[in-house]
Amino acid sequence: MIALLDYGSGNLRSVHKALLKVGADVRIAQHPSEMRDASAVVLPGVGAFDDCINSLRKQELLEASRDFIKTGKPFLGICVGYQALFEKSEEFNSCAAGLGIFGGKVVRFTDHPGLKIPQIAWNQIEIMRTDCPLYRGVENGSYVYFVHSFYPQPTDARIVATRTDYGGQFASSVWRDNVFATQFHPEKSQKVGLQLLKNFVELAK
Repeated sequence: MIALLDYGSGNLRSVHKALLKVGADVRIAQHPSEMRDASAVVLPGVGAFDDCINSLRKQELLEASRDFIKTGKPFLGICVGYQALFEKSEEFNSCAAGLGIFGGKVVRFTDHPGLKIPQIAWNQIEIMRTDCPLYRGVENGSYVYFVHSFYPQPTDARIVATRTDYGGQFASSVWRDNVFATQFHPEKSQKVGLQLLKNFVELAK
């Protein structure tokens, strides 16, 4: 069973449908007790960093997520759920501390002539970690769907699984041990996204 965290602002319905489509048994989790027997956890995200962190904390899901990650079972963060895994964010003078699973902070795209912020578009991923199980069966240069103005800057370049060019290179996904995270939305990325989610579900078996 995969626990899909519901903290009131995630892109829950689309992620839920996509996970079901690739054969997952999914439970919507609003409380730590609903995560305990899960074989994997997904933290989706749409919206602001602070809103995500504060809602997770209010529902006691923040510390529960840290505890789950320590079990070694697969954990996937999506979009703001990706950003939440880092230490802090510059978004709207954020003062909430992130999960701190990865070192680094979340920053805004730098303004460039002709660069539209937020990035709301299909864009390519360059696979940096060919050993990352999330990208099994995914071609280098595949297009995925992004909706964001901010992105993490990992302090450890070794965790960068893919990078993407949008006014410069940024880490579009990361991986270390049992923790995976994508800035793009797999649930909106058609065949490529479904393959990625299928790979994640298989890790949970």
